[in-house]
Amino acid sequence: MFTGIVEEIGSIRAIELSARVATLEVDAGVTVEGADVGGSIAVNGVCLTIVERRPDGFVFEIGPETLARTALRHLAPGDPVNLERPLRFGGALGGHLVLGHVDGVGTVDAVTRVESTARVRITLPSRELEPLLIPQGSVAIDGVSLTVAALGEGTFEVMLIPHTLAVTTLGRLVPGRATNIEADVIGKYLVRSLALRGTT
Repeated sequence: MFTGIVEEIGSIRAIELSARVATLEVDAGVTVEGADVGGSIAVNGVCLTIVERRPDGFVFEIGPETLARTALRHLAPGDPVNLERPLRFGGALGGHLVLGHVDGVGTVDAVTRVESTARVRITLPSRELEPLLIPQGSVAIDGVSLTVAALGEGTFEVMLIPHTLAVTTLGRLVPGRATNIEADVIGKYLVRSLALRGTT
């Protein structure tokens, strides 16, 4: 479990895509400390298991299901990625509860700069995700905990403050970019519960 507070921006050293198991190598610094083989790291909001720990980064294996459901398949060597270590019991919950289980891959529709901030509109991959987003609710975009600023037909918007633009990859967003979307876990359980009761 994570918080959506990015600890550092890493870099893709290598990625080998495969129909069975892909390999992802990431250069990192801060997040290497305290991380071990078998542990988890959120890479652009996707919870991945460390299969090799190096002094300057990690190696991960990615299954076909994860590749199909996330934007990791669009990464290339040199690309920056948001990295976060798991939440530790007793640690501060600065963002919101993020599982690292992506609900869908959205597409950046527009990025509007407003002085030193940015307003980003993202198109949802399907209308099925719409009930999981509410105004002023939480959402994770590429592993970054954000607040939903507005909802549209098949879209939603978030506002990015200067700090977020500077310390995460979201400062590099451009129209057409694929992004990992994870809705608030509490909302997902609520929608599922209501669906099973036949009240949605």
